[in-house]
Amino acid sequence: MRKSETFEFTPVDELAPDNDVPTPEKPSDADRAAGWAPAPTVGELQLEERSSLRRVAGLSTELTDVTEVEYRQLRLEQVVLVGVWTEGTATQAEASMTELAALAETAGSQVLDALIQRRDKPDPATYIGSGKADELRAVVLDTGADTVVCDGELTPAQLTALEKIVKVKVIDRTALILDIFAQHATSREGKAQVSLAQMEYMLPRLRGWGESMSRQAGGRAGGAGGGVGTRGPGETKIETDRRRIRERMAKLRREIREMKTARDTKRSRRTASGIPSVAIVGYTNAGKSSLMNALTGAGILVQDALFATLDPTTRRATLEDGREVVFTDTVGFVRHLPTQLVEAFRSTLEEVTDADLLLHVVDGSDPLPGEQIKAVRAVVTDVLRETGTPAPRELLVVNKIDALDPLELTQLRGVLPDAVFVSAHSGQGIEDLRARLAEILGGLDVEVSILLPYNRGDLLSRIHADGSIISSEHQESGTRVLARVPHALAAALAEFAHAGSGDPDDLVSQD
Repeated sequence: MRKSETFEFTPVDELAPDNDVPTPEKPSDADRAAGWAPAPTVGELQLEERSSLRRVAGLSTELTDVTEVEYRQLRLEQVVLVGVWTEGTATQAEASMTELAALAETAGSQVLDALIQRRDKPDPATYIGSGKADELRAVVLDTGADTVVCDGELTPAQLTALEKIVKVKVIDRTALILDIFAQHATSREGKAQVSLAQMEYMLPRLRGWGESMSRQAGGRAGGAGGGVGTRGPGETKIETDRRRIRERMAKLRREIREMKTARDTKRSRRTASGIPSVAIVGYTNAGKSSLMNALTGAGILVQDALFATLDPTTRRATLEDGREVVFTDTVGFVRHLPTQLVEAFRSTLEEVTDADLLLHVVDGSDPLPGEQIKAVRAVVTDVLRETGTPAPRELLVVNKIDALDPLELTQLRGVLPDAVFVSAHSGQGIEDLRARLAEILGGLDVEVSILLPYNRGDLLSRIHADGSIISSEHQESGTRVLARVPHALAAALAEFAHAGSGDPDDLVSQD
């Protein structure tokens, strides 16, 4: 990591080793001669584990009966994509299909072909209309695909009707994203949130065929028909499945609420400490984790795949002047993000509500970066509206500029004049980003004038750690201090106001 002329980040849990003692980061001469290699980071280990579980094409233990699609794990292999273009330009429609292909490949499937249809609105019966459905059936037969992926959320009736025509399983965009989340979730909270979202999606789509699901006649109707043995409660199995799913969903909601309490407690402690917090948000695969590694050396998982990061990662970094900053890497967003996921991951998304600054990362190599920005801001605005908190300040960071030619970069700078342009991969622009962060975070502080008693050395230490002292003078009753400190620390110092009134308005003067 290149050193900044303004300040430099270092992980808070990294102890500075003695220069003469070999460490895993700095091997001895004997280790180098023996071919020493640095220990892998946590992110590298997670990436290796994830790669070792990739699906093998052609191997499947799934049921062959398409009617059992709701009761088996989603396992995509060879797929055909289909979308309905209802609004926007042709470029936007193609970009949406390209994103759907990337989602399918992230889920472990091979994309064979893609179809798109121009319509005013999706067909209520089969999503694409009967004529296009027959054409889709012909494409499935020609390519040998075993799955059709639709670029939209289909109703249960549309799924059923389209499956009957194409005679392979049909998956919509929501089910595809849920499958990716299920693969990538690692923490207990993440797994619970994904399970809840999957069950909310699956509950209205439960259906059944055959004798085990058929309704049985009851009472006199049973006696008049089949006689003894034909009377029963009705659709026993499907009703049992629904009841069990609802019970499981209620249990998951209780568990998520309990985990949310623990998360809120940690977040409130960070807020009370007065340490500025920066939430890294952005579109999926925009390079948020790579940027966090470049800023903090966190070594978290980095993968060129959609939704590679699901569990928020928080790292504390220290500026050159001794001030600490907390960075949080959050889950990525996507256009048409399933509502089930937004609700299930609400406790995780609330990390942005208490942040002092939103570091909004944009993929500069994307053909439509403006659409990415709109999608992210829509989700953030929705979360802030639900919690009733004011929107934090936002800093746009355009990443992956090393993948742009000079003309494209110049055009993007004209469209986003207030953004910082970086490449987390090559390190280009990281120095400018650090300088901009120092400027913004320094502007969040307030100036205080206080008289601290000599027995409150703990507060003086906090001022040194979290703020900057402009001047200090030792007097008979204590230490008179003029300093710039974060808002949370300024509130804790209110009782020691220079005027002695204890009124916070007498204490601070914000620039």
